[in-house]
Amino acid sequence: MNRIEEYLKILSLHKISEIYKTESEKAAKKKYGYQDYLEKLLEEEVLSKTERSINRKMSIAAFPQIKRLEEFDFSFQSQINEKLIRELSNLNFLDEAKNVLLLGPPGVGKTHLAIALGIKAVESRKRVLFYSAEKLTEELAAYEVSGNINQKLESLARLDLLIIDELGYLSLSKQTAKLFFQLISKRYEKGSIIITSNKPFEQWGEIFNDDIVASAILDRLLHHAYPFFINGKSYRLKNVVKQE
Repeated sequence: MNRIEEYLKILSLHKISEIYKTESEKAAKKKYGYQDYLEKLLEEEVLSKTERSINRKMSIAAFPQIKRLEEFDFSFQSQINEKLIRELSNLNFLDEAKNVLLLGPPGVGKTHLAIALGIKAVESRKRVLFYSAEKLTEELAAYEVSGNINQKLESLARLDLLIIDELGYLSLSKQTAKLFFQLISKRYEKGSIIITSNKPFEQWGEIFNDDIVASAILDRLLHHAYPFFINGKSYRLKNVVKQE
């Protein structure tokens, strides 16, 4: 290892260490100046670090699969406000701590849209975490039993975006519902939440086994929110019909 590589290693400039010799040969052939050569090295280092950061955040986000907005078939779900969804993909709603609520029956694309917006956020180097409602509530209950619920709530409150998928498929106990309310309160006007649910708002009392808690949760979620009601056909059934 020569002195240059040693210094680059100390400074954690790994990409420059990989390419500086090759780029110096290119620069010599094309008669680049020192400044142009240095700019190229720094550009590649920044791109490499950005890519590693995004990959790390993607792994932490724990998306169950990769779904992108460009893949969503708005023509099949024509009632969705495509213009507003695309505006949301600019992520201004994160800066405003607004929520996105996607309601409708199974198979209409709610999770696809939630993941797609989450990926857009990760690619903008935001801190994102994806949970199924079942896993989230199980974790909250476990942290309460261990006496560490406050630390868990604080950790979730620091995220730029929290995605909660499939709320409503299982009813929550009253105690778990209260923990869910604490989480929503922690993030209220501080960080955005995307929620997908198969139940309309008027049935959320059934989810939380308590109309008062459900009302308090909805009050905070809807105060600054973009609700979408998707009552179209199922993508999954469409694909089954195609195969037949």
